[in-house]
Amino acid sequence: MKKILVTGGLGFIGSHVVVELQNSGFEVVIIDDLSNSKIEVLEQITEISNVKPNFYQIDLRDKKAVHSFFNGNIIDGVIHFAAFKAVGESVQKPLDYYENNINALVYLLQEMKDRNIDHFIFSSSCTVYGQADELPITEGALIKPAESPYGNTKQIGEEIIKDSCKAYDMNAIALRYFNPIGAHESIKIGELPLGVPQNLIPFITQTAAGIREELAVFGDDYPTPDGTAIRDYIHVVDLAKAHVKALERLLNKENEENFEFFNVGTGKGSSVMEIIKTFEKVTQQSLKYKIVARREGDITAAYADTTKANEVLGWSPQETLEEALLSAWKWQQKQS
Repeated sequence: MKKILVTGGLGFIGSHVVVELQNSGFEVVIIDDLSNSKIEVLEQITEISNVKPNFYQIDLRDKKAVHSFFNGNIIDGVIHFAAFKAVGESVQKPLDYYENNINALVYLLQEMKDRNIDHFIFSSSCTVYGQADELPITEGALIKPAESPYGNTKQIGEEIIKDSCKAYDMNAIALRYFNPIGAHESIKIGELPLGVPQNLIPFITQTAAGIREELAVFGDDYPTPDGTAIRDYIHVVDLAKAHVKALERLLNKENEENFEFFNVGTGKGSSVMEIIKTFEKVTQQSLKYKIVARREGDITAAYADTTKANEVLGWSPQETLEEALLSAWKWQQKQS
């Protein structure tokens, strides 16, 4: 049984990936510093998969702690989620983002190099493309200057991995996510932001639940059909399954290059207003919202061309937007 380290494994995406890995027969060990997650998620993962993963509370910025972990564990592969991930916050706190997102990645790769650990999956983002010239976005799109420090950390992260693969004969895949939403069908794990949500869907669900007074829609003057920004929203379980496919590709030595990258989205763009209206329809909830100024770091539109992931990874999303939004609402109701 292959033993896989999942950093940030108690977070929103990480926890769903841990479940899918365990359901696929992998042994999982989690590192998480609990800065944006809760220890209770470990029990929820265990209830879903009937397997309790090993857990270490480690801040990956602590190089000695990372070294100590690898000294005590034999690992076959790493899936790296642990990072700060809010576009708006990164504009306000760029140094925090560079320290956390870059240093942790370097320390992990150093330990992997020293131990000849050869399989690395990187949690990347469509923000690496910047303001895309053409839609849908293909993997061949020009990488333009990032619109935020967060996006820049993902661009830099991919460059670091690419250089490491070339120098040390490592193998890695970067999955460029679009916008993960929703919750596991068991409603035992889902998106659980600490404090004020930085992402649209939890802000919507918290507003519907009465936790937030109203939803802020950042800008209605974008050059889109209804003036609001367009994104590609993918169910988190579909995204999680893409990680298993990518990991198996590396383990089976099916990758054609040392460093590969794939878009992971649905291929369909939805505007903020479309999301609001769809949420209201599937949940029978009325949302109070107001239009405010654009948020610095945001781009007009981004949605994926998923052809490469469909054909090369043999992966395609199965869940609909309506199913994803309904599961997010059920998850919110469980928290209230």
